Order: sequence, then C-alpha cells, then structure tokens
Amino acid sequence: MKNFWLVLLFSAALGLARAEVEDDFDDEDIVVEDEEDAVMDDVQVEKVQIDVSYLSPDDNVDFFFMDHFDDVATLGSKWTKSQAKKEGTDESIAKYDGQWEVEALAKDGLPGDTGLVLKSKAKHSAVAAKLKKPFKFDDRMLIVQYEIAFQNGQDCGGGYLKLLSESAGLDLRSVTDKTPYTIMFGPDKCGSDSKFHFIFRHINPKTGEIEEKHCKKIEGKGRQVMEEIFKDKKPHLLRLLVRPDNTFEISIDHTLVNHGTLLDSFTPAVNPPAEIDDPNDSMPADWDEREKIADPEASKPEEWDESAPKQILDEDAVQPSGWLNDEPDMVPDPEAVKPDDWDVEMDGDWEAPLIDNPACSSAPGCGPWSQPMIDNTAYKGKWFAPMINNPGYKGKWKPAKISNPDYFHDPEPFKMTPLAGIGIELWTMSDSIYFDNILITDSLALADSLAKETYDLKISVIDAMSGNMFRRILDYSNKNPWLYAVYVVLVGLPTVLIITFCCSGSGDKSGPLSMIFGSVNQTLEGTDGKSSLNDPKKTDETQDDDEVVEEEAAEQEEAEEDQDEEGEEDGSEGEEEEGEDEEDEPPTTRSQTRKRRPRKEL
Repeated sequence: MKNFWLVLLFSAALGLARAEVEDDFDDEDIVVEDEEDAVMDDVQVEKVQIDVSYLSPDDNVDFFFMDHFDDVATLGSKWTKSQAKKEGTDESIAKYDGQWEVEALAKDGLPGDTGLVLKSKAKHSAVAAKLKKPFKFDDRMLIVQYEIAFQNGQDCGGGYLKLLSESAGLDLRSVTDKTPYTIMFGPDKCGSDSKFHFIFRHINPKTGEIEEKHCKKIEGKGRQVMEEIFKDKKPHLLRLLVRPDNTFEISIDHTLVNHGTLLDSFTPAVNPPAEIDDPNDSMPADWDEREKIADPEASKPEEWDESAPKQILDEDAVQPSGWLNDEPDMVPDPEAVKPDDWDVEMDGDWEAPLIDNPACSSAPGCGPWSQPMIDNTAYKGKWFAPMINNPGYKGKWKPAKISNPDYFHDPEPFKMTPLAGIGIELWTMSDSIYFDNILITDSLALADSLAKETYDLKISVIDAMSGNMFRRILDYSNKNPWLYAVYVVLVGLPTVLIITFCCSGSGDKSGPLSMIFGSVNQTLEGTDGKSSLNDPKKTDETQDDDEVVEEEAAEQEEAEEDQDEEGEEDGSEGEEEEGEDEEDEPPTTRSQTRKRRPRKEL
C-alpha cells in the first residue's frame, strides 16, 4: 500500500512538471492545432454503409397468414383496399380513401426489405386480406406477430390489427369499423392517453349476444416499453400469444409487457356474477344509517352570543398624518389620446383610461378615510350540539342478493369465433405508418424464426448505423432501474475509499499518508522528531536545558578547532578533506549555537 501512494504522488508531481513544460510551448501548440484544423477542413465525413445480406423469408411453410411485403404486387393481389364509407360521418370524410403503398423504411432500411405504409393522415383508411386457411380455436395456440414503425411519431391514431371473423358475407372491399372481428390487437394513442389493445369479442352462450372484452392496462416496466413505440420512430416487434388454457402473453421487442388469463384479466368479466342485488328490495323506513348524531341533551351556553359580528371597527385607529382626503385614488391619464378610428355612435363617448394618482405616491393614502375592521374577540359563531355515537345505528344498508337470471359459466373463452381474414382499419393524424412481416400461426418456432430473419436483423443494422451504443445502455437501464444501484456501488464505493484514504485525519498514525509525510517531516525537523526552528525559547530566564546547550556548543567549537589544526598540517590535501567533511556534516541550527544567559537584575 505504501508503494502505491508513493507511485501516486510521483505521478502527480510528474503531471505538474509536464504542465509547466507545456506552458513553455504554448505557441508551438497553437501552430500544431492550426495545422490539424487545416487538415480536418479537407476531410469529408461520409456516412458508414453496412453491407447486410437480407433475404425475403421463406413463405413455403405451414401458417395461417404471412406477408413480408417484399413484393410490391402484394397490394392488390393479396391485400384489398376498402371502397366503403363510414356510417354516421360527414360525407366529405366518410369514404375510406387513405393511400397505401409498399415501400422501404424511410431511414436505415435493409436493401430489398419493404413494408406496407399508410401514407395519408386525417383520412379513413382500410385494407384487408384473407387467411390462407381459417383459424379455428380448438386445441392449438394462436400467435399474432407483426412489426410497426410510427416513422413520424404518433399524435392521435392507432397501429392495430383486426382479425376478422369467419362469415359467409365477408367482403374485403366493404371493410369498415363495423365489420365483425374476433380479436383486435395493437397500439393506440391520442394526446396523452396511450393504450395497447387486446380486445376479443365474446359470445354469450345463453343469449348469443356479442360483448367486447378489454384487456387490463399495461403498467410498470412494460408501460415504459410501450411508450417508446410512439416516440422513437423505429420498428417494433409486437406479439400476442393466446393458449387453449385461456392464458395469454403480450410482448414488445421480445420483452413481456402483459400477461394473464381470459377469465380474470378483462373487463367486463367473461362470466357474470352468480348473484346480483335484488332490484325490488328497498331500505326499511326505520333503518338508521347515521353513524353519528347531534347530542340531544346538549344545550347552548348562556354566554354564547350568536349575534356578535365576526369583525368590528377599530375604535382606536386614527387617520394617518398627511392623508389626502380630497384626492381620488385614480385619475384620467393626461397623456392618453382618443384613437383615430373611435366611432362615438358605435363605441360611445370616449374616456381616458384611469391611472394611479401621482399626488398619492408620497402620501399615506388618498380619498375618504375610514376606520379599519378588526376581528371581534367576542365572536363565537353559530352554536351546534356536539356529535355522539348513534345508539340506533344499524350500518350501511345493502339490498338482498338473489340468483342472477343471466348467469352463465363459460370455462373456455378461448374458443372464440374462427378467423377468416385480417384487416387494418385506421383513422390517424400521423402519416407514414409502417407495417411489416405480419404472421398468424400456431407455431412458436416459426414466429421466432421469422423474427430472427427480419426484425432482429433490421434492428441490429439500425443500432449499428446509429452507432449509439451508450444510448442503448441508457435505454436498457431505464427499463431496468435497479441497474443504477449497481452503477452507484461500482463507481461510488471506490471513489469514497480513495477520498477516505487521501483525506484521512492526522490522528491515524498508521495510515498510508502519515507514513509518507511522517518520514518527510522527520528529515526536515531533525532526528528527534521536533522542529527546533518552530520551537524557540520564549523567556530569557535560566532554563534547565541551557547548560546542556552550552556544553554541546563548546564541544562543537573544540571539534572545529581540531579540524583546522589538522588542515594546516596536511596542506592542500587536508583542505580538500576538510571541505568534504564540512559537506557531510548536517547544518547547525540556530537553537543549537545560541547561548542563553540569565538576565542580570538591576
């Protein structure tokens, strides 16, 4: 440890010396910097291009629907634009005439990779496609996966998919917001209200009525992940997984953000309550719900005066000296001028605006003076009897429970209406919404493989193009706040230890700094460890150590005389040796040679 601190002090000294040397060559540095700037002016910065081999995913696999949109002809052959009109909307905006195109990402797209882009805003837009084969909810899981990028952000609108219900009358050219669907899945935002929809339409087994069931909101860490979809303008991978055991999972960019069951994670609940309040029951007339009542035995004290005012005039107040009773607080502005366009018939007689009276600026006040109001010490207000526990309290009344006539129990809400198509029906105030790699399957392996070949490759290139690894670390840390505690420990603890060692007090004689500076002090102060220069005698009276000092001085003089005599005998050789001896001797301090004598009394 001692060697460590010696190295540290040596490095600091070396750094200071280097700084002083560099100060002597400031002019040379300026010349070098100018030359470097001139070289940099000639350099042209070019954007780095990353050569990534992208291949369209193989669609010769078992799926219910899949489209990577790498073929421009898919819009028109597989996907059909809606020609319908939205009911109950103004005729000028009722038509579904939003523009759709198949094109690459506007920024950092892969060569050959394209997607379906909604180019219009403030328009009703809808496209739809039929599944390769209907999906029936039996003993297989449902996986819905797709990419979305709000390339210009999102102010108000959605980016969700509708899985259209199987029906004989399904016409893709007539898709509207009223077209029956089984599941709606995806993000939606308007203003500060952002959602991530997972809605399924449940059929009442008793009445046949259809009711929408809305999934619980995404909270906590998952909500932070969801909010990034609307902000960062990058592609995001969305996945919904629904199992035959009624469990579901929602993930964004391979991060699980929501999960639960179809039975207890939706509102309204799939199954109604077995009992309900009796609508014909009413509270009895003698039922007392009052927990507290006024004490009937309490009476107002005789000295309680309810008529006393809360405030009264201050009878002791007097008008301040210099108060200007005849001056108004406000006067017309003498510099105001009637506007040229003032019409007396339309605007009335013109009057100059009022300003504070300049005469009142140096006075305590202007206008009629009156005594101020003060709080009335006799005021008590209206008297009320104190509250006590109600002896007749029976609690809050509740109606009796009866069996719910509409009760049913559906243990398998997973068995929904079969899927026959997929639709994108939107109204949005943002354009350039990018959809890509839409997949409906029952194979988790296929979904993972498609994500690896498309989204994972795409996002790795985007991160490499941006070159902002620090930003990725920061985003990941924001999603995992506990990492900041690790950073504090890794960075803060060594810092505290270094400061503690460097700034340790003098009381710790065994510390590393005390060992280093202790040896230096001993060298400067002498072998006895005390500074004789900083500890002079403070009196002229005889001290105990005066004789010792005199003896030491006499011995020193005798030794010097002996050396002088030997020098004369040895000649020049002796003088050289004497010079060497004098150089080896330690310097004699002032306190060692000075003789102190007692002052004589007069």
